[in-house]
Amino acid sequence: MANIIAVLRATGDFRVVSFEAAKLDPPPHAIATGLPVGVATMEKRYEGGVSGRSATIFTSAFDQARGIGTYVAMESFEGSLNALAGTFNFVHAATTSGTDRTHEHFLIVPSSGTGGLASIRGSGGLTIDVDGKHEILVRLRTRLKAPHRDPPREQHERATRVAAWY
Repeated sequence: MANIIAVLRATGDFRVVSFEAAKLDPPPHAIATGLPVGVATMEKRYEGGVSGRSATIFTSAFDQARGIGTYVAMESFEGSLNALAGTFNFVHAATTSGTDRTHEHFLIVPSSGTGGLASIRGSGGLTIDVDGKHEILVRLRTRLKAPHRDPPREQHERATRVAAWY
């Protein structure tokens, strides 16, 4: 079978199942800045064209009271994108000044895919609407195995006999 490169788009909804502050041991050297820095672990569940779960390491410089800051997250995803099953890592980041979401970044980590997602590459994005609904968009490139185009021997022989009549 030949390989073909497929460019796909998968979307889905997700929800945060757990968000737990992580204790770093030993703690980093303290440097006072205008925003507190924290690290947490998260678990998410996805439904739709993106279906599965992820484990996340989340770090941020964020002021809870003002809703201002920036985060960076590394996720390990297990599930499927439009029925292609496997695992991969992706990184995403964004900044907020309280009412917006700017300076967004989303990248699938090269060479991190397994299974049907082994050759995955791409980008995407996360959105949170005013009602709190979380969505993910993944734009990906992957190698797919193309079906073998030669007809089975029996079909080939029958087609040869039919062609001989003309």
